[in-house]
Amino acid sequence: MTVRKNYLCQNFFVMIKIGVLGVGHLGKIHLNCILKVSDFQLVGFYDPDQERVKLIEAEFGIKGYSNPSELIDNVDVVDIVTPTVSHFACAAEALRKSKHVFIEKPIVTTPEEAQKLIELATEANVKVQVGHVERFNPAFLAAQPHINSPMFIETHRLALFNPRGTDVPVVLDLMIHDIDIVLSAVKSKVKKVHASGVNVVSDTPDIANARLEFENGAVANLTASRLSLKNMRKTRIFQRDAYITVDFLDKITEIVRMDEIDDFPEDPMAMVIDLGDGKKKKRIYFEKPEVGNINAIVEELTSFKNSIVYNTEPPVTIHDGYHALKVAHMIMEKINGQL
Repeated sequence: MTVRKNYLCQNFFVMIKIGVLGVGHLGKIHLNCILKVSDFQLVGFYDPDQERVKLIEAEFGIKGYSNPSELIDNVDVVDIVTPTVSHFACAAEALRKSKHVFIEKPIVTTPEEAQKLIELATEANVKVQVGHVERFNPAFLAAQPHINSPMFIETHRLALFNPRGTDVPVVLDLMIHDIDIVLSAVKSKVKKVHASGVNVVSDTPDIANARLEFENGAVANLTASRLSLKNMRKTRIFQRDAYITVDFLDKITEIVRMDEIDDFPEDPMAMVIDLGDGKKKKRIYFEKPEVGNINAIVEELTSFKNSIVYNTEPPVTIHDGYHALKVAHMIMEKINGQL
């Protein structure tokens, strides 16, 4: 096993110094979660809001740095939880200083910026993980072992209106979660994109629907709205002889599976489909995998720490972030073309 020399010396582990850029709503959650990750030493944070700085310093007992450069210079890992528009500048500086980077989704504003970050990360030879947190949702983790060559995926991500986040299109705010999930499940390139969207209360689409067609024939239909009357985060996955549902909000995973059988089982309660004409019968099984009680953000930060310590690839790579962003922009281009 290869271990980065920076963090292991004569069998004694050296704490990894980490700092957070941006301590708004999500940034504050990250501060709490970092404190739960062993081997991370939370050095401090930076935020331009001085009133917020005072509150966070008092609550967490950690230092608020006067500028982001000073914080970056004093840590091994930079956790970027700033508004998307500043992701590139923050990450680029950290990478040029050879710091490991955890960066919230979407990775940056444009695919071109993401490509530049890939170049910087490769040159610096450091780890970069993108915060597509739904990969660590316990319901999705429970479903993963059962996902095998899906051919149709349908997602719905609906949210009550919240002014926070309306500075970006709903595709980048909400749908990008499901874009990443779909791309992680379908091992094929996107061939064609169809999309439509509507601006209702903001200057960018608040409701959007996209259809992704893949080279292997798979299709994904994604819907996202931030003007719903209820919250919903559900994905339905259809593959040969199985139907999988993942409720990211209520943390429930259900699987309907069909297996071929030669004759009717003795169990009178068994659900069997008789196709006739000499074809084998099919028995329907219902499974409800156990869903763990875990904090998805703690899990993703822990996985990032492990990739640093053991010099392994992060579970959500900078390339994953780039591909999700690229597809998101393909969707937005289709929507802009019809507005």
